[in-house]
Order: sequence, then C-alpha cells, then structure tokens
Amino acid sequence: MPLNVSFLQELLSTIAEQGRTYLPSALVGSRRASMQDLAAALISGKGEASGVAIAREVIERYRTLKAEERVALFHFLATELQPDGETVAKAATRYLAEPNETTMQRLQMAVESPRQEFFRRLNRAPGATASIVAMRQDLLAHTKNDAQLRVVDADLQHLLASWFNRGFLVLRRIDWQTPASILDKIIRYEAVHEIQGWEDLRRRLDPADRRCYAFFHPSLVDEPLIFVEVALMDDTPSSIQSVLKEHRKDDDAMPDPTTAVFYSISNCQEGLRGISFGNFLIKQVVEDLVKEKPSLKTFVTLSPVPTFARWLDRVVASDSEQLLGGGDQQLLTRLRDPRWLEADDEGADVKSALLPLAAHYFLRAKSADGWPVDPVARFHLGNGARLERINWLGDVSEKGLREAHGLMVNYRYDLAEIERNHEAYENDGTVAAARAVRNLLKPIAPRSLTEKAPDKKQIAIDKPALKQIDGTAPAKRLAPPQGSK
Repeated sequence: MPLNVSFLQELLSTIAEQGRTYLPSALVGSRRASMQDLAAALISGKGEASGVAIAREVIERYRTLKAEERVALFHFLATELQPDGETVAKAATRYLAEPNETTMQRLQMAVESPRQEFFRRLNRAPGATASIVAMRQDLLAHTKNDAQLRVVDADLQHLLASWFNRGFLVLRRIDWQTPASILDKIIRYEAVHEIQGWEDLRRRLDPADRRCYAFFHPSLVDEPLIFVEVALMDDTPSSIQSVLKEHRKDDDAMPDPTTAVFYSISNCQEGLRGISFGNFLIKQVVEDLVKEKPSLKTFVTLSPVPTFARWLDRVVASDSEQLLGGGDQQLLTRLRDPRWLEADDEGADVKSALLPLAAHYFLRAKSADGWPVDPVARFHLGNGARLERINWLGDVSEKGLREAHGLMVNYRYDLAEIERNHEAYENDGTVAAARAVRNLLKPIAPRSLTEKAPDKKQIAIDKPALKQIDGTAPAKRLAPPQGSK
C-alpha cells in the first residue's frame, strides 16, 4: 500500500477510536442501537471525530447483518432520508418569485437527498469506499423487483460516479511480476474468456506480444476496477483460438507489430455497475501503446456477441419481421444441438443462413429504447468504433457456441474518425459499419408504398471504410469498454 494511503488510513482509524469516547454508550459497543439509529445519528451529528466513529460502527455492524436486515436498512434510507417536501416547496416558490443565484442555490440545497449526505459521511470511516461499493452490490440484487430501493441506488450511483471520476483512476500494466494477490483477481474477474489457472494466465501476460492493463483507484489499492487484455499482431484476427494459442516469447525475434487487438475487457466490481471506465481505458491504452510501439497503426477488438443466440431463438420461434428464407427455420433449429458443428456438410448451409441474420442483428435490430440490441455493440459504437467484420466460427468454445453460435466481431478504432462516429451514433443512432458487413444484409421490401425510412438509427455509409475493406486504398485512422467486451 502506498505510504500516503497507509498514513491516511491510520489517521482515520486514530480519529475513529478517539471519537468513540464522545459517543453515547447506547450507540456503540452494544446491540441496543439499531442500524436505523446509527444512520440517523450519522446524518444529524456535527462533530468530525464522533462522525468518523459512527461511520465505522455502521460499516462494521453492516457486515454482520443478515440479508433481510440489510434490505430493511435500505428501506429506511429510501423512506426516511428524503428531502423535506415543505422546504422544497418554499424554496421553489421563492425561486419562481425571485429567480437569482441565491434562490437557486437554496432550492438546490433543499432538493438534495439526505441519503447522499449519509453516504458522504459514511465514507469518512477507514476503508469505507470499498465497503460502500460492496453495499451497492447488495442493493443492486434487490432493485429490479423493489422499485422503492431504486432511489437509494440513484443517489449512491451519483456519488460513486464522482468518487471514481477518471481523474482519480490510475492505469497500471499487469504483467508476470505484478503481486500474486492482484494476479489471482485477474483470474477470478476475467468475464469473457475464462483463464484456466496460472499457466494460462502466464501465456496471456508473459510473452512479448501480449499486454494487460487495469484501472485502479487510490481507495481500492489492490482491487482492479476494469482490465483489458491486448495481443500485438500483424493482422486483424478472425478467431479467439488464434489469439489464445501459444505465443512468441523472444522480443528480439518478433517483428514490429502493426495491429493491437483488444480481445477481452472485464469489469471487476459489480458494485460499480453503470459507471463506465471502458472508454477511458481503451483511449489511455492506445496512447500508451503508440508511445511504446510506433509501428502500431490499427486498433481493433475481437469481441463476443453475448445475446445473439437468445435473439435468434426468438426470430426462429416467431419470424414476425419475415427475416427467414425458405428452409431457414428448420435449418437453424439444428443449432440447438451443441454438436451441430461436427457435421461439416451442415456448416456451410448454416453459415449462409446465419451471417445475414447476424448483419440484421447488428445493423437493424433494436431494443425497446431504440438502440442496438447487442450490449457490446452499444459500448464500442458509443465510443466511436466502426463495426468492421463478422467472424464465422470466431469462438468455438462451449460458451461461444452457446451464446453466439460461434460468432465474434471486430470493431475498429480509427483515431481519425472516432469523434465523428461517436457524434453520429449519439445524435442520430448511426451505426458505423464497413461495406463487408452491410453487404451481408438482405434487402427489406417496403410493407406499403407509403412506408417511410426511419429517420434515426441509420447505418453509416463510410467511403474510406469501403476502400479499406476492398483493399483499394489505405485506411484513414479512426479514434475510440461494465462487465465484459
């Protein structure tokens, strides 16, 4: 642990211990005070020393609570620590009558949730940030089915987004000399391509053509927040098998790489769900790699397609959009057999039926909010990447066949075009895609003569990309992942 962090933790611990002497005996050292009493005392207290002591008591007591007791605390925060309605109404009325900076500030103070102040004060305790992240992980397990708790999560996520601001994050390279405690977490947190023990991890870290980088936060010193695994290659790979095979170890004998492949991005902290680090991570890693290896010109991903099989099941079950051709439905039902790939004669037929559907999935299929249905696509397209290629049998592992029938895709981060792609996607829903992908689409006949083309969520026509895919001109350089990309 860095000296400054260690010193601060020791200082807070000392303050907490001394602060206990100023607390009523009913609050600490016994079970007479409920968690609700402690929470109320924390939010109403004035003294710093006593506040740190109460915060530590809350953290320590929370760890001993049963699941239902934790939920009860969350409900207390949701119902009792709310802005005062009468105060908000008066502040709003005063602002409407006399709009100025003073009345606006009073209104902002009135509407701020006391829950945020509770968590701010709770964070005074030694090591509290990690405990609060773990607390949110517990909370997230209940928000889907308990709408009342979502207000607590909204306040907590708002604070965590500030506490884990990019300015506080530290990028560190992970290699075979990294402390074993962190390497063990890399094995456990890998969410895209499972690491089969220490030897497999070494194959991903030790060779000269492999890199791994992670973001850390000063309050979670030995806990990676997100990490990315990178392969340095001389071409864009079409399968994860080719990336994960045995690698070169002699740096002197390795030719200068031209392509950096981001083949696994894993979020590590469930309690930080919804707080994005991936876009910052990719941009920072690209900058570091270019400085280290000036020969690198191409930056691509080799990404999974985690929801494609589920989407396809719905299409096969009910082809409401008439996407299937004659015989496709019967052919694609064979994909339910995990051994379908063993029949070589079926492989070509399945490929011809599947790839056009995959193109539709990426370029036209939308979720209820109107954005691409694939979560990994939303991440990379939102960061300004271009959908470069759909790879047949890119991942033939059990997981790859189960989730995506073996498909993987390449997203390309061209440093000259990332901002344009990002703006087009965010403002108009435009999906930047190479012609090789768009050519897979089947034409859709208009349902009526009066049907209009949608004015949002369009597919980008990228002329520089067309030339690069066709090999007729060098590509312009385009510019740029919570959970796994």
